Amino acid sequence: MAEKSIVTGQYVRISQTPASVGERMLAQVIDWVIQVAYFLMWAQIVRKTDFDPSSLFVIVVIVLPVLLYCPLCEILSGGQTIGKWIVKLRVIMADGTLPSPAAYLLRWLLMIADGPLLGYVGVLVMILNRNNQRLGDMAAGTLVVKLRSYSKIQVSLDEYDYLTRDYHPTYPQAADLSLEQVDVIRRTLDSGASERIGQLSQKVQQILSVSRRESEDEFFLRRIVRDYQYYALEEI
Repeated sequence: MAEKSIVTGQYVRISQTPASVGERMLAQVIDWVIQVAYFLMWAQIVRKTDFDPSSLFVIVVIVLPVLLYCPLCEILSGGQTIGKWIVKLRVIMADGTLPSPAAYLLRWLLMIADGPLLGYVGVLVMILNRNNQRLGDMAAGTLVVKLRSYSKIQVSLDEYDYLTRDYHPTYPQAADLSLEQVDVIRRTLDSGASERIGQLSQKVQQILSVSRRESEDEFFLRRIVRDYQYYALEEI
């Protein structure tokens, strides 16, 4: 499956792999099995008790969970139903971010057009669409991607969260750092431990052979991280 390249709001080009039609159908079948099993289990309970099939309890506990299974699961789990979790898929926005509840609901509502009621139009649309989107996805601006790919997207977004279009680097030597070294710097900054930040600041100056312009250790390290991000982006 070909990867889809996107450019995020941080001006970073990243790639994600859309789920195949087969993977999406497998996840859907698993979800259908779960919904049917849940409904049949409660149907047996209702049949053996005195519950009125039209009662509020039956509607709230049996009918609504089956009817709203997909959007509820996706909203509560950040884009996954049980079937998608088993097949390792997730629903995301086309820019790599998590969809809003409204987006989940919109793609669910359009299952009326995509699903069996209209002859599985969604399957045909997915086959003809390079990103394997059904009508609901196209209307909501969502994609279903492989989970490994999505994890990489999240890392990429986190790595480049400081960049702006008019940013100018101060230390070209920052480009020589590895991602692991930058991660150590960021975790040290996040810890807020001034002694560790001071020690790491000196170590970074020695490694890169730079004379820092910032008076504060924390400001220097943050500048190094930003400069690293700038040069990493230039290589993409």
